[in-house]
Amino acid sequence: MLGDFIYSTAGSSETAPRSETQMQFAVSGKFEKNIKRFLLFASIFLCGGLIWLFAISPCKAFTLVEVKGFPGFEKEAVLKFAGIGNGTSYVSLNAAEAERLLAGHHLVESVRVVKRFPDRLSIFLEPRQAVAAILADVGGVTRTVYVDRYGVPFMIGDGKGQKQPSWLPVVSGIPIGTSRLGTPLSAVFAPLFTQIGLIHDEAPELWRAISEIKIIRRDYGKYELVLFPLKYPVRLRMGDEITKESLRYALLMLDVVRTGVTVPEEIDVRSGIGVVKAKEIRFGE
Repeated sequence: MLGDFIYSTAGSSETAPRSETQMQFAVSGKFEKNIKRFLLFASIFLCGGLIWLFAISPCKAFTLVEVKGFPGFEKEAVLKFAGIGNGTSYVSLNAAEAERLLAGHHLVESVRVVKRFPDRLSIFLEPRQAVAAILADVGGVTRTVYVDRYGVPFMIGDGKGQKQPSWLPVVSGIPIGTSRLGTPLSAVFAPLFTQIGLIHDEAPELWRAISEIKIIRRDYGKYELVLFPLKYPVRLRMGDEITKESLRYALLMLDVVRTGVTVPEEIDVRSGIGVVKAKEIRFGE
């Protein structure tokens, strides 16, 4: 009896832990299978997403195309000029080449083409801004042509593009020749248009008082400038440079002398000190 009792007790103590271990192994195995299945599906999904993102999407046509254009050169015309069609994609578009093509348009001052991975495109354009006008022969007819601060004629008066201010000064005395829109004028005159542009930025009201800037050619590529005020028949003779200060000084002298007894014909400020030249009045006139 004692042996049977001891045997049965020992047997029961050995079988209980063995059953629990088997259950733990079964649960653990099922959990591992679920984890492996989840990881398999996650890997497939991730690989598919990466393939779509890096291999398929960049080869598909752009889904979003943003163009910051301006009047006279809107989105459709911009894309056509840059050679960007409906099927153009991130992979097929050469952004540098598109920028080069757009920079060649006579109305464009600067351009930036940005590809955003995987299927977006942005184009930013800055139009040329006129600082002066010239009179040129266009098809046998004298027309107003607008020029920017870099000395580039870019728009005929009634042509397509942003409307330019009506008070811009007209620069005369430039041999235009057969210059095309978008082609800079002679480098000799580039500093002049830069100076006009600086005054345009800092004190545009000064140009509202001037109707014409006449270039008087000298030897060795030198020139002088004669300005004609809008309201008074008095010449303002400058050197080869115009600054905000020199122009304001000349206009101030004009306001002073025009109310005097003598009739001023010209105000010469080439030396930095204004010299008034009066009209010669003859008896009997």
